[in-house]
Amino acid sequence: MNEINILAKRYTMRSLILFTLPTMSMMLFNAIYTGLDAVFIARFVNTTALSAINIVLPITSLMWGLGTMFATGGSALIAKKMGEGKSDEARQNFSALILIATILGIIITVGVLFYLEETVLLLGANQQVLHYGMDYLGILILFAPMVLIQVLFQNLFVTAGKPGFGLFVMIGAGLMNIIMDYFFIAIVNLGVLGAALGTGIGYLISALAGISFFFISKGELHFTKPKIQVKEFFFCCYNGVSELITQMAIAITIFIMNRTLIEFAGGEGVAANTIIGNTQYLFTTLFLGFSMGVAPILSYQYGAKNKKELQRLMRLCFKYIFTISIFIFFICFIGAPLITSLYAPAETEAYKIALNGFKLFSFSFLFSGIGVFTTAFFTALSNGKLSAILSFLRTFVFLVICLLLLPRIFGLAGVWIATPLADLAGSIVSLVMLSRYKTKKLFE
Repeated sequence: MNEINILAKRYTMRSLILFTLPTMSMMLFNAIYTGLDAVFIARFVNTTALSAINIVLPITSLMWGLGTMFATGGSALIAKKMGEGKSDEARQNFSALILIATILGIIITVGVLFYLEETVLLLGANQQVLHYGMDYLGILILFAPMVLIQVLFQNLFVTAGKPGFGLFVMIGAGLMNIIMDYFFIAIVNLGVLGAALGTGIGYLISALAGISFFFISKGELHFTKPKIQVKEFFFCCYNGVSELITQMAIAITIFIMNRTLIEFAGGEGVAANTIIGNTQYLFTTLFLGFSMGVAPILSYQYGAKNKKELQRLMRLCFKYIFTISIFIFFICFIGAPLITSLYAPAETEAYKIALNGFKLFSFSFLFSGIGVFTTAFFTALSNGKLSAILSFLRTFVFLVICLLLLPRIFGLAGVWIATPLADLAGSIVSLVMLSRYKTKKLFE
């Protein structure tokens, strides 16, 4: 009953932030040790190797997208069943999702390794970055099963009412990744091989900790004989598909952006985009982590049919989103020189391109939080269709249109203002949908 009481309590702004803080922190640490790959590679190898990381990013996005799809869709199903008092079914579904994610990860590993060179070439690598890309992806893909299930555990620790343990695990994995990155890249001189190995070890530690916890857990949510109806599994995929769409859209737009940057700024432009992209991911965790952290509470109140409490929680969430959006914008706009210098020396061309681009790009943080939370909100309330539509419009349709048109008008600056304009359009559509799709419809 402890987990249910945690999800059912009445939250204030302070207690809501404290509840979601572990999830935000977990994602923040993940973003940090992902970004450290880029920092160490830029500092200890070269910017060509840094470009290679961005070239193979679509595969990483695929893994994260699948994991997040299972995590958000599965968490909504599991938390809803817990709210309905169906604890046995919740445990069976939980166990089945972990098993399915593991098998899928193994399939991805085998498939990519079998066609490693073809995959890297397909992603757009030229001969200059091909070797770096194959080295990095060839090691990282070995940890694909760990990537998928550790993303699941990040969400399910919260659903199980143990967000603090999830934070502890992520901190430990992140610290180990930092140590291993420095050791393998700076001391052993393994280059991109070391970066991939350090990141993979971080994923491995996080996944093993989650497996151990749910095997010995005496709480309401723990491993049992896996069982899930086909209809329920496809519901999880359908309900969480907006998150997969988001990740795949990111991969495609990065591909388009890289091609455009090569045209306008060469390889150094791709390296600059890697710097900005890693920084974007770092700060977006404050939106995404909060949205994922609050989702089980929203799902529980939906399952319990507490309409007024659900509406009150939504208002609190938007107050948080608006406040943090302004805070992040000022941090990024004012601190752009310092942030960029972490990746590249000030005298390099990559630094100059990234600095100018980051000041324009930072305006996106004023709008992106609205879209991130809105899609997570509808996913938590089992409205995967609307969530997917909003996500697809914001992260793909609007962004691709801007990327294809604006650089032809404004040159290199058009690449950097594409994301802010796309996020602005996405936030407007999200707010319109929220105003039209009344909360009462969710209970009809």
